[in-house]
This record gives sequence, C-alpha cells and structure tokens, in this order.
Amino acid sequence: MARASKPRKAAPSAAEKPVKEPEKDTEPVINLPRSISVRQLAEMLDIDAISIIKQLMRNGIMANINQIVDYETAASIVTSLGYKPHLAPIKDQLMATAAEEGKRRKRKYGKDSENLILRPPVVTVMGHVDHGKTKLLDAIRKTNVVDSEAGGITQHIGAYQVTIDGQKITFLDTPGHEAFTAMRAHGANITDVTILVVAADDGVMPQTKEAINHARAAEVPIVVAINKIDKDNANPNLVKQQLTEAGLVIEEWGGNIVCVEVSAKEKKGIKELLESVLLVAEMEDLKANPNLPAAGIVIEAEMDKTMGPLATVLMQSGTLKEEDTVVVGTTWGRVRAMFNEARKRIKKAEPSMPVEILGLGSVPKVGDTLVAVADERHAQAILDRRRAELEQEALKRKTVNLDNLFDQISTGTVKELNVILKTDVQGSIEPIMTSLERLGTDEVKVRIIHSAAGEISESDVMLAAASNGLIIGFSVNASEGARRLAATTGIDIRFYNIIYTLIDDVDKALKGLLEPKYVEVIEGRADVRAVFSAGKGVKAAGVLVSEGKITRNVSVRVRRGKEILADSTVSSLKRFKDDAKEVATGYECGVGVKDFNDFKVGDVLEFYKMEKSGK
Repeated sequence: MARASKPRKAAPSAAEKPVKEPEKDTEPVINLPRSISVRQLAEMLDIDAISIIKQLMRNGIMANINQIVDYETAASIVTSLGYKPHLAPIKDQLMATAAEEGKRRKRKYGKDSENLILRPPVVTVMGHVDHGKTKLLDAIRKTNVVDSEAGGITQHIGAYQVTIDGQKITFLDTPGHEAFTAMRAHGANITDVTILVVAADDGVMPQTKEAINHARAAEVPIVVAINKIDKDNANPNLVKQQLTEAGLVIEEWGGNIVCVEVSAKEKKGIKELLESVLLVAEMEDLKANPNLPAAGIVIEAEMDKTMGPLATVLMQSGTLKEEDTVVVGTTWGRVRAMFNEARKRIKKAEPSMPVEILGLGSVPKVGDTLVAVADERHAQAILDRRRAELEQEALKRKTVNLDNLFDQISTGTVKELNVILKTDVQGSIEPIMTSLERLGTDEVKVRIIHSAAGEISESDVMLAAASNGLIIGFSVNASEGARRLAATTGIDIRFYNIIYTLIDDVDKALKGLLEPKYVEVIEGRADVRAVFSAGKGVKAAGVLVSEGKITRNVSVRVRRGKEILADSTVSSLKRFKDDAKEVATGYECGVGVKDFNDFKVGDVLEFYKMEKSGK
C-alpha cells in the first residue's frame, strides 16, 4: 500500500500516483481496498496503529493491530482524519497489497522473509534504584513456577522465559539501563520491549528519566509498571502526571504508553503486566525463521573451573542443536551440551530462547554473535575473515566528535548528531536544548538524547558510545571513571561555562569551521608509598605505578582525595639511583615534580599528555 501524503499545489497524474490522487482545494483522495488490516491502514496514513485502534473503539469496534476491517469501517476512519475515501479497483488492490507486504517483510526481515513464525518478545526491566526492579523480576519468575516446584528451582543463567496464556516472554535478568546500554555499546540491541518500573510512593526520579532516554535512544517501546501500590502513601495519579511531564503520556490520559499498576511484594497486577507486554509485542510484529542456520547474541560468558568456557546465548533466528558447529566472535567450537535457566539439559534452542552452551574453544565476549556453520573448515574461514574485518574496523573506526563532525556529514556517515547534555542546574537545560536543536540542517539534525543536572557519569559515556554521540557539559565536571571510560571508547566530552561559546562551537562544527581541539590522554597513575629528600629543599615521591606507564617530561597532577594539589611536569624519574626514560605498571620508582614538594603517603600522581582530537 502506498502511504497518504498531504495535498500538493499541483496534483500528480494517475500514472505517477496510482493509489491516491490529491485534488486541488479538496480533501486528499485515498484509495482503499475492500478489506484492510489495522497495521496496513496505519502505514498507509503514516500514523501510529494505536490511533487507529482508539478510533475503532470510539466506534464500538474492539480490534488489535492485525484485525481486518471492511471498506466501510476503514472509510469512516480516514474520513474522520481529513481524507476522502475511494474504493480501489480489484486489480490495483491485489497488486498493491502483494507489493506492499513484500516490501514490508523485506524491510523488516531482509532475506529472512520466508517461513517466519512469531517469536517471544525479549524484555529488559529499567527504572530508578530501589523502585523494585529486581523484586518485580523475582515476582514474575516465581508466578511462573508451579507449587510443587516452588523453592526447588534456582535460576542459573542471566535470562529466563515465562509463559502467560500459552505465550512465552523472555526476560533479561540484568535490570537497569546501564546493563541495557552496555549491551548496545557492544553492538547488541537485543531488547524488544522495556518495562519501566516507577515506585508509586516515590515517583519519577533522575534515574527514571535516564532510563526513559536510554530506551528512546534505542527506539525500544516502553511499558510502564507503577510498582508498590500496596504502600499507604502510594499515589499512582501523581506518577502518571510526572510521566507526562517526562514525555510519556499513558493511554488513559490520551497517549500511547501502556501503564499497569502492580505490587511486586503482593504479586498483584503481574498477569496484567505480562499481558500488556504481549500486546505491545504483537504490535511490533516480532518474527523469526526457525529453519535457518542458528544465530544469536552472547549475553554472559565465563570460564568454569570444571566445564571450561561457557557462554549464555540469546537465540535470534534459526534453531541451535547439540553437535552443531558454531562460530562465536573470534572463537569456535562444537555444541557438546546446552542448558536452560534451571540447568536442565535441552536438545535444541529456538528464537528468543536463552541457552547456555558448552564446547567453545575459549571464552567469548558479551555482545559477540553466534552463527552455526557446516563444519570446522567453514568455521575457520569465517574466523579468518572476522579477524581481518576487526583489524580494518579498528583502523577506520571513528567516534563522532565536533572536530570530525563536518567530514562525517559530508561523507554521509552522520545524519543525526546525538548529544548528551549535562548542566550544573536544571534551569540551564531548556535554553541550551532549544538553541542546539535549532542548529540542525537538512544534512544533519541535532538530537538531545539525554539531559540532566549533575556531573558527567560513566552511564553518560556508555549511552554516548551506544548511540555514537558526544557529551556536552555546562559548568560541570566529569567523574574520574567517566573520563577514563571516555578515553578508552574515544567519546568526545566538551566542557563549557558560557552558553554562547557552547552554541557557537556546535554551529561551527556543523559548518566545518571549528578549530581542532586538544584532548587529555591519561598515560599512567602511581600511588605515593614514601617521601624522601632529593637535594637541598627538594622532595621526591617513592611511588608504585598502578596503571599505564610513566615517562620523563610528561605532565602530571598530584591528587589528594578529590583535591588537585599541583598540575605540573615530571622533573626527574629514577629507578633505584639511575635515571629512567620509562617505568611500567607494577614497578616502583622515584618521581620529582617541578615546583612541588608537599608529597604525602597516599597521594596519587596522574600522568597525562595532550593530543589533537579527531585522529
């Protein structure tokens, strides 16, 4: 089906637009078949399917996204939305329906568009600390265990499946947006639905907003679970109001966000929550082909003392069987055994099923892909190709930063500049956001995917890595962990104290006029173990290098707790009594710092250099 468009000044010919012909100064005409599904009608009108379902409910018709409605019903819907319905010729209907369905399936599933079956949705639970994420997961898991098994089943792997009304749901037992985004940063966006847990007695908190932004950045649908409704001071309506202010308008307030009130403690509302997840999943049309060679994503991996390398894999398509030869990341093996979350041995694993596999040559990394192959020869060929590709990617890989932004826009690499904005106070966010979003051009849009008051955290860096974005800090600092992670991942963090300078830099970056920036690269850290004299009125520190390395004439900071006592350069570096050019991790040495003598045991020396950004 072709999608409806707004009326144009000059109407196209029937040959150019066979499905719909806007007429000048009238409602746009839309050709409808004798019957059409809710999903197809929504795609034709380019609107949310929930809006169609709500319109049908107002007309007394209860329907789901796959419901077929007749021409008269569809005509009443499009008329209410400002279009003029027309019954399409039978030949056109058949051709358009077949073509549109083929295109839709190819867009969504690629070559894997035949023999598709519905698969269970994969769900991650997010929310603010202490709002009951883990207790909710426990309640969901335990409600799925029959009385005779209660207390006897211990979950073994970091994911499990529950069954509701004969349909399965897969839960990743790693609650929190940090775990969710860490998987995305590894290139594994495996979540289909997010459950956002908000405590009825506490409301929307900073981590709640972070979780919302992380889910939105991943374009994952959200189901809200208002937890702790058993509390005396519970106020679900206040929570709903706060959610609206955060951009999530629930269905009963005219929005499209499903919201369920639950009590993980008393096991109330659990079934309704699971049914809501299935409803949202149905609208996402989650399908996979179980007949293809198996493919999946590693969600956990470890070296077991008795069993050797173990990997927990979430299957995505195909069916994995015992004795299958598999390639996982940069290792391979033959599946000697498979186990489910209860450590029960199983013979096969189908799409959306989490399974622990035994038989790999080494421990893979979280986020690595698993593929089943014909034999060892094919496995080795794939490994050789993957290693070569990884080496090439490592050479070519560039994260987005203001220095290389224009180049990436020019080559078409970047269509959207994702920005994480952190400010000193909440009141600074809105004017900066508005100014940044106005800078967008036809080539690239500026998108604020997360904003909050407070220092830049590791979670912010993970979100930037997962979204290929950058971080802007206004009158704030970054935690040491965030700086270290940003250096490792290559994430660009920009600090500003003047709004005009901030906006001007982004504007220049979009236009390719920004001067290169020099960034700090931490080379090493050392702990002061002793202080001794190094000449008249000169003190030196006896240190143990705890990280990286120390070289002569490099810049150095002396830290005492959170306080920076000096920012200078290394004036001397000795091993025993001899001068040294470099001292590596794990070795002791003597360090002199130019114009600084006030060392104390317990101080930390941080060695760094400045490098041009965007290399």
